Amino acid sequence: MLVVGLGHPGAKYAKNRHNIGFRVVEAVAARHGLGELRAGGKLGGHTATGMITTPRGKKKVVLLEPMEFMNLSGFAVQRAMSFYGVDLADVLVVHDEIDLDLGIVRVKQGGGHGGHNGLRSIIEQCGANGFPRVRVGVSKPPHHVPGRDVSSWVLGDFGAAQAALVDGIVGRAVEAVEAVVGLGVTPAMNDLNGRANVQG
Repeated sequence: MLVVGLGHPGAKYAKNRHNIGFRVVEAVAARHGLGELRAGGKLGGHTATGMITTPRGKKKVVLLEPMEFMNLSGFAVQRAMSFYGVDLADVLVVHDEIDLDLGIVRVKQGGGHGGHNGLRSIIEQCGANGFPRVRVGVSKPPHHVPGRDVSSWVLGDFGAAQAALVDGIVGRAVEAVEAVVGLGVTPAMNDLNGRANVQG
């Protein structure tokens, strides 16, 4: 399975809400001893490959961080799919989700992009939206008005007081990745989506 974490390249974005996908795939790599994600040649992203432990034993994954900025993420995904021979149904995308409160992690099968430029790019480049996702809640900005631009919010950092909570959220999202890879999307949804929110 190809596990894609969405984010923006560069140190200045590393702690942004929008980069939680990067943090999750890096945590998967660290937890399972896959090493740091490294530049993937012509793929347009950083990758790591290897076996991870899942609820159904060891499974092989390719981890990908697209490095062409969020609204171009689909190009790296498309190239990685071709290079590794992966179908879109076996692409798992981990991304931030403002429609979920901070502390909520959900598994979802398919759907639209909901205004998320990374998802939009993947759908455009791959021609379909049926891929599974791990949605990591970052909440809406305070006093949010529907339709108002939220780029400054998602490109802002998590608060320092939220560090422990964010670590717990990343850990829950890693478990979600392991569940999808090992069990499949529907069993992972049944397992993860009913859990209580992560608490700080």
